[in-house]
Amino acid sequence: MVVGDEVEQVYVTRRHRGVGVAGVLLDEAERQVGDGGHAVAWLAVAPGNTRARRFYERRGWRDAGPFTYLAAGAHGDIPVPCHRYVKDLPRVTVSTQR
Repeated sequence: MVVGDEVEQVYVTRRHRGVGVAGVLLDEAERQVGDGGHAVAWLAVAPGNTRARRFYERRGWRDAGPFTYLAAGAHGDIPVPCHRYVKDLPRVTVSTQR
C-alpha cells in the first residue's frame, strides 16, 4: 500500500464503502509514509475518478496537477494519465526530556 512516499493502490469494495474503511486505510498509509521519514505523501488518481478525488480532498489532500503515471505492465511500463495528489504530513517530534 505504501512505497517510499507514495500511497498506491488503495481500494475499497463497493459493499464496504461509506463505513469508514477507506479512512482507516488512508490514515495507516499516511502514518507509514511519515514513519518512513517523509514530510509529504503523494498518490495518483485517474482524472475521471471524481469519487476518489472528492474523498482525498475532504481528507486534506490537494491536487498538484496532471502527470503521467508509469504503471508496471507485463511487457513494460504503461503510461497512465493521472493527477498527483499530495498531503503535508504532521511532524512528529520525540522529546528526550523526562
